[in-house]
Amino acid sequence: MPHRDDPSHPFPPAPPLVRTRRGRRTLEFAPGDIQSEMLLARPDALALAYQRAMMGFVLFRPRPRHIVMVGLGGGSLAKFCHRHFPGARITVIELRADVIALRDAFHVPPDSDRFTVVHADACDWLAAHPATADVLLADGFDARGLPPRLADAPFYADCRRALRPGGVLVANVFTYDPRYPDVMDALDTVFDGRTCWFDKVAGNNRIVYALHAPDDAVARRVARYARRRGLGLGLLNRLAIRFILARIASRSVLAPPHLRPVRIRL
Repeated sequence: MPHRDDPSHPFPPAPPLVRTRRGRRTLEFAPGDIQSEMLLARPDALALAYQRAMMGFVLFRPRPRHIVMVGLGGGSLAKFCHRHFPGARITVIELRADVIALRDAFHVPPDSDRFTVVHADACDWLAAHPATADVLLADGFDARGLPPRLADAPFYADCRRALRPGGVLVANVFTYDPRYPDVMDALDTVFDGRTCWFDKVAGNNRIVYALHAPDDAVARRVARYARRRGLGLGLLNRLAIRFILARIASRSVLAPPHLRPVRIRL
C-alpha cells in the first residue's frame, strides 16, 4: 500500500500501470516493477509464490470469521480468500483511490455484506478497530518498497491490538530491505516471540506469521515452527504450501451449498 494519497505531497505517486500480455495481467507502480499478477484464465488463482505462502495462516487459524487485508493491489489475495473462505467476512484497506479504481480490471468482487474495500490509511483504520480480525494480511508496498509507517513497532502493535485472541498476522517483508533486521526484531518483540515462517518458499519475500495470545495447542505449534522455521528444507516447504492450498480449495468445494462461492463466467 503506497504512501499517502495526497495531491499536496511533494512527490505524488505515479499512476499505476496495467499491462496485459501472454494470458496475464499485471499491476505495476513502475515499468517492470510487478506489484500484482492475474492469470486471465483463472482470475481467482494466486500467481505469485509469496501470495501462496501467505495462505499458511490456516495452520494457526483454519476457519477465520473476519479476514482483514492491508493493501488491495490487483486483488489477488482478496479474490482468493473471497472464493475459498466463504464463511469469512473480508475487509480490504487500500490507501490509493487510483488502485481501487482498477478493481474491475482485475475482477475484484463488488462490495457486499461479506466483502468490503475501504479507502483509508491502514495505520489509522487498524488503530480504530481493536479486536476485529482473526487473520490480518499485511501486504502494503509502494514503488519504493515497504513504507516506513508499515515497518515499525507501533504499526505492528496496532496490528496485534486489531487481532482477536488467537488471531494471526501475516506480514510480507523483503529480506534485502536494509530495515529487515529491525522489522523482524519489531515483530518478535511485539508478538512476544510467537513468530515463525517457512524458509525458501517466496524468493526474496519473507512471509512471517505472528500470533496474538494463542491457546496452548497453537502456542506449541508456533514454538515447533519457530525452532525449525517450517520443515527445514526449501523443497519440503514448497510442497507444504502446495498441500495447504489444495486443502483450502478442497474445503471450499465441500462447503455447504449456501456457503459455496458463486462461479462467474468471464
